[in-house]
Amino acid sequence: MSQEQPQGDQNRGIMYGDVFNVSGEIASKNIAPRDAAAMQSAENIVLGQTQKGGPASVMQSAADFNENIGVVGHDEATDITRDQGITIAERVVGDRRVIAEAVGGEVVGGYATTKGAGGGGGQVEGQGRSGGGEITIGEALEATAVAAGNRPVDASDAAAIQAAEVRATGLGQIMPGGIGAEAQAAANANPLIERYQDKTKLGDILRDATHRLPGDKPVTGEDAERVVDAETGNDPRGRGATHPGGVASALSTAAALNEQPNRP
Repeated sequence: MSQEQPQGDQNRGIMYGDVFNVSGEIASKNIAPRDAAAMQSAENIVLGQTQKGGPASVMQSAADFNENIGVVGHDEATDITRDQGITIAERVVGDRRVIAEAVGGEVVGGYATTKGAGGGGGQVEGQGRSGGGEITIGEALEATAVAAGNRPVDASDAAAIQAAEVRATGLGQIMPGGIGAEAQAAANANPLIERYQDKTKLGDILRDATHRLPGDKPVTGEDAERVVDAETGNDPRGRGATHPGGVASALSTAAALNEQPNRP
């Protein structure tokens, strides 16, 4: 279900009710950057990519507008998404798979694809996770490469990647030559590199994470907590915050999706 890109109101910003057919408390909430980042992570993890004209795209445009006019902060999320989360659910109807995306329990988008298709059909393209079982740490890291692949690696990214690697492998240490070590080297070098295009980006390190990890496992809430602590504890901005669409966001989204009841 494609959505129109939002047109903003300079006085009050863009609310969920302005762009989605929702009711109740969420309709009057401004769309915030962390809401958009969480939906983007969920789409990347479950559907394989952010859907063109889909909820994540619309939410990102609205969140950018709202941040630019000052009605939400860069690291802000609505209380409803913090408490009730972002979800993507699948149901099989005949020979079709129907995928619904929801914010705080209110459906904001949906797709239909042929049963058994690897993400093909309708608006769902690419290699998605829908119907593919629990999401692993490696897959969540690869989703970060899609959502924030062009951002240079910093100290908080490196710490988060190292924490994720340790949780995935269960070895209790950073692997020599692994993604954690590479991320740390990039975080050390990037501040010394003058040209943006020459800095090492998240996508350079994480795009093949599942293949580069010597072990992998489904993301749990505890995994996500450890990664969030690592990212916030090493925030070079000094705000103790995670990056929208970053490693911690992707693992938190994956853990929440894995814990959904009736997940295939």
